[in-house]
Amino acid sequence: MLRFAFKRLVSLSLSLVVASVVIFLFVEVVPGDPAAYMLGMNATEETLAALRDQLGLSGTLVERYLSWVGGMLRGDFGTSYTYRTPVSEMIGERLWISLPLALYALTLSTLIAFPAGIWAASKRGSVADVSVMGLTQLGVAIPNFWFAMLMVLVFSINLRWFSAGGFAGWESGFLPAMKSLTLPAIALALPQASILARVMRSSLLDTLSEDFIRTARAKGLTKRQALWRHALRNALIPVLTIIGLQFSFLMAGAIIIENVFSLPGLGRMVFQAISARDLIVVESVVMLLVFAVIVVNFAVDIAYAAVDPRLRVRG
Repeated sequence: MLRFAFKRLVSLSLSLVVASVVIFLFVEVVPGDPAAYMLGMNATEETLAALRDQLGLSGTLVERYLSWVGGMLRGDFGTSYTYRTPVSEMIGERLWISLPLALYALTLSTLIAFPAGIWAASKRGSVADVSVMGLTQLGVAIPNFWFAMLMVLVFSINLRWFSAGGFAGWESGFLPAMKSLTLPAIALALPQASILARVMRSSLLDTLSEDFIRTARAKGLTKRQALWRHALRNALIPVLTIIGLQFSFLMAGAIIIENVFSLPGLGRMVFQAISARDLIVVESVVMLLVFAVIVVNFAVDIAYAAVDPRLRVRG
């Protein structure tokens, strides 16, 4: 198990290095000069050169990359060009919104998808199975931002159960803060729950057709007992993959939802930084999100080994 974990850790570390190079080069080739954007079109070349030197943009490409990576390893993400504030502070403030939102949405998605997928698989071909699959198809087809606006119209404007946007803040209490995240979390969770339920059903049906399930039934187990004791655990491998990918998406792909609900999270900060050509913020936040994706993938790989002992032997 330890050897398997070490090999996966080395592989993911190399992926992190490659990702840092790609992110840095991609941001570097984006047209536009942050110094010219900040000072305006009438700035002199001497003033632009002085600002570029102050912002650390005057060195060579390799020097700027090593400075950026070295700073991140020390916990120094640089200083925002626009706000003149350490990027680490900006990330820290907004991470406490985006991370709970992603975990909240992932929890809702899992709580909805697991019972729905298991129920549909156990009732294969029945009206219940067709109904669940029809609802999941609808959930996949509806854009989450449209569903978010619909929920604002119904639950905020008409029923007045939730605020239409903004974040109450953790200092106001846990329940008010979570209430502010409820509608965004539901808007993010339902499409993901639809995908996860379909994968859960498909994986369970494939597992239920295996020989070891027929052997278990031949030994006297009921269909329900064979499903819960043997099939479910073996069907979790593709499901864990989807859960890992969903968390990564919920962390990095909530830009539109955060803008719909005016949440000051990481997604909205990246959107504003791109608009303002604040490259250091874009690089640092994207790199942080890549790191989160890699950590989640590592955790999923360890979960694979815990669920399927064959992976530990191969490792």
